[in-house]
Amino acid sequence: MSDLARTPKQIGTLIQRARKKRDWTQQQLAERAGLRQATISTIESGEKPAKLDTILAVLAALDLEFRIGARSKGDASDIEKIF
Repeated sequence: MSDLARTPKQIGTLIQRARKKRDWTQQQLAERAGLRQATISTIESGEKPAKLDTILAVLAALDLEFRIGARSKGDASDIEKIF
């Protein structure tokens, strides 16, 4: 899985996809990440930005990693096509 996310909403969408791909409930992901189910719900909805350590815990529970790279030069519609 290698997807681009630039906003809390996009991060939440990718986390939700990864969770659903594993057939996990939000509660199951929360337990694996050491968080509350409400926190997973907030992250997935993109309602408000989550702390970096919280995102890293969720990614670790999903066996995913955080990478930093140069920003691509595509236009906004390219990113929207992902979602």
